[in-house]
Amino acid sequence: MTATATSALRQLLGSSRPVSWINTAYPFAAAYLMAGGGVDVALVVGTLYFLIPYNLLMYGVNDVFDYESDLRNPRKGSIEGIVLDRRWHRTTIWASVLSNAPFVVALVLLGSAASTAVLAVSVLAVIAYSAPVLRFKERPVLDSLTSSTHFVSPAVLGLVLAGGSPEGAALAALVAFFLWGMASHAFGAVQDVTADREAGISSVATWLGAARTTRLAVLLYAAAGVAVLWTGWPGALAAVLVVPYIVSVAPFWSLPDARCEEANAGWRRFIWFNLGTGFLVTQLLIAIAWTR
Repeated sequence: MTATATSALRQLLGSSRPVSWINTAYPFAAAYLMAGGGVDVALVVGTLYFLIPYNLLMYGVNDVFDYESDLRNPRKGSIEGIVLDRRWHRTTIWASVLSNAPFVVALVLLGSAASTAVLAVSVLAVIAYSAPVLRFKERPVLDSLTSSTHFVSPAVLGLVLAGGSPEGAALAALVAFFLWGMASHAFGAVQDVTADREAGISSVATWLGAARTTRLAVLLYAAAGVAVLWTGWPGALAAVLVVPYIVSVAPFWSLPDARCEEANAGWRRFIWFNLGTGFLVTQLLIAIAWTR
């Protein structure tokens, strides 16, 4: 492999945020299996799609169109993301489209009209978040709604693709997941208030300010905990999983905008909390499957 090809591969890999791959693949696979799906072609195709290509489309497109803001963002250049070299912008867009296309076609062929509609919403939400003109990420509140859709829609697709429907306990779990996703996005935006304002980018955090956005995140996490109670036993036990997030975010309750970057400490904890939360949720899912 040439030095140029190696450089391109490293940039594409970094832009896809490997630390976040599991955050979209897991919800799809878990929902598919819990809804009665088996270890089949649809599970493998969907899991692989939401593991890498989907994340490259989501974060790669974002890195291309947020380049100016990323240059001013001190947390870029770590597991939280890279500053995508300009020379690879066109390559990233093409790689995102070409890697997604075959999986999208396969999922359409493997699914139904309902699952195709969910898939369309999922892909369009990813594109609309960062692409020029639409730029949902620059529309306060809509940015958090769209970001949460990025992570919840794979679960909805898994559910529908397996023949299930979002009702009862499944609906309660999806609502809780959606509220959790909104809270996480909102708090994640707090650390970027200064960088985004300097780049002329709007967000829920630039609109509300660091302190009020943090308070909104705490309330949304708490609401997620309440919503999950409606899943019944033993799923309701997952309500306690929002507590670490609330405890981690609460110290920034009155954070002034000028010190917004201090919220990065809470965001880094969030990244690692997800691993523990994922493990515990898996144990709950196993328990639920065992009691059926």
